[in-house]
Amino acid sequence: MAAYGGKNVVITGGSSGVGFAAAKLFADGGARVLITGRTRDTLDAAREQLGKRAVAVPGDAASLSDLDALADRARAEFGRVDALFVNAGVTRSVPFESMTELVYDDLFAVNAKGAYFTVQKFVPLLREGSGVVVTTSVANVKGLPMVSAYAASKAALRSMTRSLARELLPRRIRVNAISPGPIDTGILEKSMPVDAAVQTRAQMTANNPMLRFGDPAEVAKAVAFLAFDATYTTGAEFPVDGGASQL
Repeated sequence: MAAYGGKNVVITGGSSGVGFAAAKLFADGGARVLITGRTRDTLDAAREQLGKRAVAVPGDAASLSDLDALADRARAEFGRVDALFVNAGVTRSVPFESMTELVYDDLFAVNAKGAYFTVQKFVPLLREGSGVVVTTSVANVKGLPMVSAYAASKAALRSMTRSLARELLPRRIRVNAISPGPIDTGILEKSMPVDAAVQTRAQMTANNPMLRFGDPAEVAKAVAFLAFDATYTTGAEFPVDGGASQL
């Protein structure tokens, strides 16, 4: 029998990177998967790659009306949900002195507010014994330059993971966090000039204890563990960072 046969999984930010890798792992394992994303073309391409087990719904994690629509769609498609991967997020590299209110608000609107209310909207759909996994970041425990506001938004998620885990215990819903380090999602190449991306990649590789970037599939396996197999674990943060936060 397929590892996730009969399971229903919702993944925000599931059209690329770690979210897509998790969606593929679950869909290949027999689950039905609903993914979200803000870019229609990317979302459609992901849906085509995932095949008939996947449903793609456009939406902005920072919009509560979009989250309401997402929960309604999940209810219509699945009825009940077995795992929720709260992965939608944005990152910005801005020096502290140059940070603007607009960028700061966007980071917290998507990364913190969006994640918080995603869980709230889906609680009525989550089965007893289900797992919620939230994406934090190694940045929330490291003093890294250029990402102070991003790191703070991810630290807020770490705190929420504990609080929501405690509040949802009576419903027997587990809430845990996945904390990725440098993962080879292609975001560097998309977000900066080629020379800067090459230099940044080399520096991040040299600074990592394992001397490499992680693969999105490695993070997806950890997500699956927390979502389904870690039945005696809640409120925890699981680093998948090549040892960056531990060594």
